[in-house]
Amino acid sequence: MNVESYISLTRELIIGFFALLLLTKILGKNQITQLTPFDFISALVIGELLGNAIYDDEIGLHYVLYAITIWGLLMYGIEMLTQKIRATRGLLEGTPSVVIAKGRIQFKELKRNKLDLNQLQHLLREKGVFSIREVEYGILETNGSVNVQKKPAFATPTNQDLSLQPQARGLPVMLIMDGEVITESLTLLSLSEEWLQGELLERGIASPKAVLYAEWQEHQPLFLQTYQADRFAR
Repeated sequence: MNVESYISLTRELIIGFFALLLLTKILGKNQITQLTPFDFISALVIGELLGNAIYDDEIGLHYVLYAITIWGLLMYGIEMLTQKIRATRGLLEGTPSVVIAKGRIQFKELKRNKLDLNQLQHLLREKGVFSIREVEYGILETNGSVNVQKKPAFATPTNQDLSLQPQARGLPVMLIMDGEVITESLTLLSLSEEWLQGELLERGIASPKAVLYAEWQEHQPLFLQTYQADRFAR
């Protein structure tokens, strides 16, 4: 390969990279978090189109960009259609299937979804369920995951079950990461670096550089972990 070939390859990679980045931004995050079989195939097709442009000299990049644009518009149109017309969602996105109902495995639903018992057990273990006897209802989602409702005897008790007064909990805020103080977080919480230094000294830590991770949460003591793997300070 001569210098011109490397320049051409670099140009095609950069253009293809930003074209795919733009496409994912337009389609939204649900393409990743709610990946259906159709979405998976679409991603393969788009990758193959871009790969052809990069490694096949007979296919111009402008043709592939055109193909990616048309494919992206089709996917975007499907997303808009399913958002606007509820009746199309079952056909285009699929519908969840109840594979366990009232503690009993629904074999017909498993067969219809091409799912065997070993696969069902694997999906349940991903949810922390190691025995089917613990499950009251199991729903196979359109992205292939299984969500479960446990039987009352195996369900985690809630504050309401235990007659406990619930306490509101805010989101945790990171104050130190990799030995570096996150000043933006301190400003957000109206805290000072002097306050943080005092908290560290109370735990026998001389400098933030010794801290791998520090987290603040309302109504909770400051959580610290130093670079020493066996040392935690709360």
